[in-house]
Amino acid sequence: MKRIVLLSIFYVLIACSKDEPRNPAPAKLIFPLEDSECTTGQNINQNTRLINFQWEAAANAQRYSLQVINLNTNAAQMVSTNENAVQLPLVKGVPYSWSVVSENTMVTETAQSEVWRFFNAGSLTTRAPFPTKILGPLSGVSVVKDVNNEVTLTWQGADVDNDIELYEVYFSDFNPPLIVTGTTNATSQEFKVTVLSNTIYYWSVKTIDQAGNSASSGVYSFRVL
Repeated sequence: MKRIVLLSIFYVLIACSKDEPRNPAPAKLIFPLEDSECTTGQNINQNTRLINFQWEAAANAQRYSLQVINLNTNAAQMVSTNENAVQLPLVKGVPYSWSVVSENTMVTETAQSEVWRFFNAGSLTTRAPFPTKILGPLSGVSVVKDVNNEVTLTWQGADVDNDIELYEVYFSDFNPPLIVTGTTNATSQEFKVTVLSNTIYYWSVKTIDQAGNSASSGVYSFRVL
């Protein structure tokens, strides 16, 4: 009898564990491709194209929230769907970023995909670079300076024309940083700055291409311990 009771409890535990909801996994983005020029899609009119966003179905996800941001204006569009594809009308000749959040109504946790950028093709023959993507230090973090009292700033630039000329680094203990501290060429995406302990610094990076087009990262801040 005791063995039967133990087996019954064992099977109940197995049944309960199978029914336990699991957190959703991040979705893998498919299209539009990262740092690309999107030339496909239905032309709605001279200024607007219908873009088909696609991603892989994520494990344990019941629905998805697609976020698309106009990188020129920071205006965002958000769509909730049970599918792994959504069509959105977007202005031509504008850079965008997009990402997907996986959701499951049985749990509170969500999962964020990568953030990809693309340029919605228009009539322009030259395109501005994508806004510089800051890699580190990110805003709000505390960092330790090295033995030379320096911190290394790192970023990532991209341009569908592949004609980045240089990067301008703005760095200051005042917000916003207005003076160019230094420049790097297209292949160098890091810059060392001299810092003091117990100080908050502000920085940004502007990407400039060979046609004179530019795009800025926006201002980031960090504290030196």
